[in-house]
This record gives sequence, C-alpha cells and structure tokens, in this order.
Amino acid sequence: MRTSFDTARAEALFASALQSSDQPSAAEVRTAVTSTLRALGLRGCAARLAAEFGDHPETAASRMSWAITTIGRI
Repeated sequence: MRTSFDTARAEALFASALQSSDQPSAAEVRTAVTSTLRALGLRGCAARLAAEFGDHPETAASRMSWAITTIGRI
C-alpha cells in the first residue's frame, strides 16, 4: 500500500535530475529525493510534476511510473 509519504518521495524523484537510464542505486535515489525536497519543497516538487505533465505528457507518464516503482523498491 502506497502512503502519502511514498507519493511525496516519488514526486521528488520525478522532479530530480536523476534518470532511469542511470540505473541509480537505492542510496543515489535517497540522496536525490532528499536534495530535491530540500531544494524545492513538497509544493515545488508537485508543481514541477504538474508542469511536466502539461508540457510533455508523453514522457511524464513513464517517468512517474518509474519514480513510483523505484520508490516502492527502496
């Protein structure tokens, strides 16, 4: 079951510079999530997510799916 904390972490991962093609380790994901949350805050991460879905829906959906899956694994 996904929690709102997991959702916030997935949004932060989505908003980070980390790419799925990097095949990041769990430590890299945690670092990216932490630094992105510190830099943007919860609302900033959500805003970036919304902007990407508005501007690039064809790629945003797959990135969010990756973020959710990745957060679920760590």
